[in-house]
Amino acid sequence: MATPYDRALAAIDAAHALDPKTVTVDGAPVPYELHYANKMTSYLTKRAPAASEPLRLAIRAQHFRRWEVPRDSYPMTRVGYHAWRNALKKRQAELARAICVEAGYGAADAERVAALVRKEDLKSDAETQVLEDVACLVFLDDQFEEFEKSYDEAKIIAILQKTWGKMSDEGHSLALQIPMGDRPKELVQKALAG
Repeated sequence: MATPYDRALAAIDAAHALDPKTVTVDGAPVPYELHYANKMTSYLTKRAPAASEPLRLAIRAQHFRRWEVPRDSYPMTRVGYHAWRNALKKRQAELARAICVEAGYGAADAERVAALVRKEDLKSDAETQVLEDVACLVFLDDQFEEFEKSYDEAKIIAILQKTWGKMSDEGHSLALQIPMGDRPKELVQKALAG
């Protein structure tokens, strides 16, 4: 018999599978958000192998249905970017909370998942810090190499320094183990030296 965790995870992944954007993984197309969720879970296993169910679900729902609210639906400014990110966090948290309730979780556990998705109490909540570490690790491992081509070096270094500042020592240790191409590795070294 399926547990609330199994039902919630299946519902989250079913939604991820609807993402129209795909990436190629092992020669096969995979919906991008399902790929992202798999990467998040993989890094969670490295960062916190005994993670709680709410944290495992929040990790999986981090970009829940994100493709439905494209970045260009907000002004292409720094303020617009932050407004977009904040709106996404609230929306994704509410959708994840509703899935958890529907899957059979009590209100407190469902709200805990939502609070983690919103990244509440980042510096004082150990699980929120783990989620932030994992999101940063996935960015560095899976997105950074392509991302860095879109901006000048000074901006990339500033972004890397901000990313590094959000991570814990455990996150830093895992980040330094990520294989990178020459240019991304050089940028990370410059960011850390600055």
